Amino acid sequence: MADNADRAAVTIQQSLEATLANRAQLATQAANDDCIDCGDEIPSARRQAAPWATTCIGCQSIREMRGKHVRQS
Repeated sequence: MADNADRAAVTIQQSLEATLANRAQLATQAANDDCIDCGDEIPSARRQAAPWATTCIGCQSIREMRGKHVRQS
């Protein structure tokens, strides 16, 4: 019989696997050159540093200030 710690470990493992799968999918998708918020081109340096980025630095800063860390699809 599983105790609370076992159930928590399973939940954490499932969450971690889902997050990693999502990151892998984002990294392998064709890079979109335009910010999904403002439509401006994402600078190549940002795309190289963070190939999963869907927003320019300015829009990402705004999202972080507003607490919107959740990726929208």
